[in-house]
This record gives sequence, C-alpha cells and structure tokens, in this order.
Amino acid sequence: MSNRFNCIIIILVFNTFISLAQEKRGATIPWTTYEAEDMKTTGTIMGPKYGPYQVETESSGQKCVKLVAKGQFVEFTSNTNANSMVIRFSLPDSKNGNGTNSTLCLYANGKLIKNCKIRSNYAWLYGKYPFTNSPDAGVPRHFYDEVRIKDLKVRKGDLISIKREDQEGDDAGYSIIDLVNLEDIAPPLKAPVNSLSITDKAFMENGLTTDYTQALKNCIAKAVETGKSVWIPAGTFKITGDIVLPANLTIQGAGMWYSTLAGDETLYTNMNRRVRLTGDGSNIHLADFAIVGKLNYRKDNEPNDGIVGSYGTNSTISRIWIEHTKVGMWVENSQNLKITDCRMRNTMADGINFCVGMSQSTIKNCTTRGTGDDCFAIWPATFKAQNFSPGQNLIINCTAQLPFLANGAAIYGGESNKISNCLFVDISPGSAVLISTTFPTESKDKSINNNFSGTTVVENCDIKTSGGFDHEWDWRAAVEICVDKRSIAGINMRNLNIDNSLSNGLSVIAKNGDGQIGVLTNTTLQNINISNYGIGVKGRYGLYISNDAHGSLNVKRSNIREINNVSESFTIVQ
Repeated sequence: MSNRFNCIIIILVFNTFISLAQEKRGATIPWTTYEAEDMKTTGTIMGPKYGPYQVETESSGQKCVKLVAKGQFVEFTSNTNANSMVIRFSLPDSKNGNGTNSTLCLYANGKLIKNCKIRSNYAWLYGKYPFTNSPDAGVPRHFYDEVRIKDLKVRKGDLISIKREDQEGDDAGYSIIDLVNLEDIAPPLKAPVNSLSITDKAFMENGLTTDYTQALKNCIAKAVETGKSVWIPAGTFKITGDIVLPANLTIQGAGMWYSTLAGDETLYTNMNRRVRLTGDGSNIHLADFAIVGKLNYRKDNEPNDGIVGSYGTNSTISRIWIEHTKVGMWVENSQNLKITDCRMRNTMADGINFCVGMSQSTIKNCTTRGTGDDCFAIWPATFKAQNFSPGQNLIINCTAQLPFLANGAAIYGGESNKISNCLFVDISPGSAVLISTTFPTESKDKSINNNFSGTTVVENCDIKTSGGFDHEWDWRAAVEICVDKRSIAGINMRNLNIDNSLSNGLSVIAKNGDGQIGVLTNTTLQNINISNYGIGVKGRYGLYISNDAHGSLNVKRSNIREINNVSESFTIVQ
C-alpha cells in the first residue's frame, strides 16, 4: 500500500514538474538585470510616466535615473559572477540632430575598471512615421541606445558603480541610465574541423585588408566549392556590401560576443554599402556572431539590412546578435526555418519579420529590446512571388521588451499561425499582441489571398505594462484584435495573464471605410486573466469593443472585470 502511495506521489510530482516546465513563459535569459531606479544613486529617479514622447515611458518599468553633475552615480551589488555588461542609456540630442557624447566610468569596489565612451547619434527620432532626425519636427521617440562591454572580472558581492564623467569631447548635458545587464559569457568557440577562415590571406586582396567584404565573399565561394564551412574568428570585421548566401552553406562564429560583422559609419548612408546577409537557397546555417550596423534613420523605400532574403528549406539561424540595422531579420520564402537564441537590439524597424511565403517556420527563445517596429511579426504579404503557402509558423518562448514603435508580436494573416509561451514587457507604443488585417495580404490580381484561415492561436503568455499610445491608432489595448476592413475567422486566445495595462486590457476594434466592413467570427477567449488596466489613461476597460466592430466573441472561464461593448453589431457570449 505504501509503495503504491509513493508511486502516486512521484507521478503527481513528476506531472507537476512537467506542467511547470511546459508553462515557462519567455526566453531563457542568461543575464541578470539591475534596474537603475532600484540602485543606490546620487542622481534623480524619474517616472513613472506612461504618455507618449517621454523618456520615462520608453524606460523599463517606466522609470530611470538621470545623472547631471560630474561624479553622480548609480551603484549596485552584483548577485553573480560576470565578465560582460550591457548598459541601456540615454543622452540628449544636439540642436542639429547629430547627437552628443559622454563618458561613463565603471568601478568595482571603488576601483576604476573601465572608461566607457557613449554617444546618442543612434538614438532620437522625431515627427510622424517614418520619422526624421530633425529636432524641429518635435514629438521625439527612440531615446535609448545600449553599449556592450566585455573582458570584465565581476565577482558575486562586488559593488559596481557607474559614474558620469566629463572628459575631452564630452558635450552631453546629462546621462540617463535605465538598466544594466550582467552576463558571464563562455570563452570563444574554436574553429570547426573542415572550416575556412575569412582571415586566411588567400581570401584577401594583396594578402591584407581592413575591409573584409571581398574576403568573406571569396571564403563563401571556396567553402561551397569544397564542401567546407566558413569560420569567423573572434574580432570585428568591416563589411561594406551585400553578402549573398548560397544553398548548403554554414557560417560559424566564435560567439555573439566575440565575432562581429560591422558596418562602416562613413558609408552607411549608401543603402548598397551596408551589412546585409542575403539568403539565396536552402540548407543555410548561420550561428554565433554579431551584426552591428550603423543606421540612424528610417526610410522604408530603402532595402533592409541585417539578415534578409530566402532560406529555402531546412535552414537555421542560431545565437546571432543584431543591432543598429533597419531590421534584425526580414525573411521570405522559407519552410522549416528555425531561428533560435537570437538577440535583436535597437533596430530602426522590426526585430524579426516572417514575410512573403513563410511556412512551418519557428522563432524560438529569441529576445528583442529597443526595436523601431514590431518585435516579432508574421505578415504573409504578396508583393513578390511566394514559393510556399504561408502559415503554420510559430513564435515560442520569446521575450519582447521596450520597442519605441508598434507591437510585441503581431500576426497580419496566414493559416494557423501561433504565438506561445512568450513574455511581453513594457510595450508602451502599441499592443503586446496584435492580431490585425491592417496590412495587405492579397495579390493585385486577387489570385492569392493570404487573409486569416485555419485557427490563429495565442496561448500561455504573460503580458506586463503594455498597451500604450500608437501615434496612428490612439491608445491600443495590451492585446488587440483589429478587424480592419477585412474579416477574421478562427482565433483562439487562452491562458493569458495581462497585468498593468496602460490602456484597455483587451479590445476588438475596426477602421471600416469605403463600404468595407470586417467581421470577427469563431473567436474564443479562454482563461484570460486581466488585472489593473488603465494605468496610463483613464476611462479604460478590461475588455472593450469599439463602436465600429462587427461580429462575435466567446468568453470562457476568464477573469475580466469591466466589459464595455459599445457596438450594436457585436455580440459577446459568456
């Protein structure tokens, strides 16, 4: 009897463990975050504020610390060993929009360990979308940038101080600190067997170069010819032109903290001289390096830089860090593409966008911060031929944080796409999750229509301090269904925790016009918990249905206070 009882207990504990493991939400984060407002400081704690065009709103937790005088600091005790650091900071812009400079000095237990020069030239945008760099346009956004620092020796219990200093060339009137990440990164990887290094003199013009564009091209060509892989060793390698990635290619780096493909700031205004890795085949594998662009403006008629193109079938993109590009990744015409463990930081537009012809592909365990458009997006557009029927894509175990425009994760059409087990935090300029027909998904000749079909699923997500002011759409809800001129059928939202929404918790809205009316059908909310909404703007609700919405919604076993349906053409079934 006792053995049977013990067996039952073990099974229950095992099942509980499995259940908890399955319910993990967000990416596995290898760093520890220290919020500036929680540190000891001689500066000024700012926030919280929740309205648009304010640095506090774009800050983590809508709070930050401002250091004005020389010697002002923030300091904290490290909870872990670490050898690298990220500081998220904001400096003022200059009157001409070219940015300012400052210095942050790092101390461990009172001893200076690093002088860190920072600039604001990759921050600050103004005016209406797609924005300008001119301060005269007003309504600023994109206040923050980040700096990566490695080769540190931080021990658990060390007192870490970050002090503002005024050194030669510094002209910033203040330094704002939002947060600090500490990470203990592994040593650099070694070159794989049967790999070719881009630093091999055989690939360089005259055996020596400071621009590795041609060397990388030559190395790729030889690797494809010989069946070997491309090796990017530790170091920073300047790239000033397009790199086309053919089928059956592997590019391996020493690690995202060690191997970097970097743009040339003096050439980056030329859209053809940027860091752009363009997929052009199947079975392409990219891993363990960083792409650092030099883009500080947005023009949508210019091609994307970062990782772009088609990756055919069965390609992988793993452990890539991308920043200061237009997008992190904008991929098309790929099936069974797996993007894992990547970091998108401070891009001018999307973090990762699955666009034309994306099928059965996955974004897993990726993080975004400071993107200038949707952190993660699925948009089955038709502006070029699609090789695969778009749908059945998955965004899973990802964390989206602090974009300065748009949403955490957005789905704009396609068949049976899914967002699962994700974490969305501080999505202040839009929705944490947006399901919308805003963008076109039908070909001009109407032979292809990639509007929503099957069942679109959003499940097992935690959503915090999201649902802010979108300049084109007013205040968005933390989770929003936008039935804009076209109908949506088949949405299943389940097991969502929505907390501290800046506006409404969840809403159904529409922008009907020209006789076009979209209708929402076959949509269910199940086990939705919404608490503490309207912290940024008054008069909001747990669930709101706008007056131009049409259709119906089923609500099951949910904790939603204050439901307000102001549409005569919409029905809520509880």
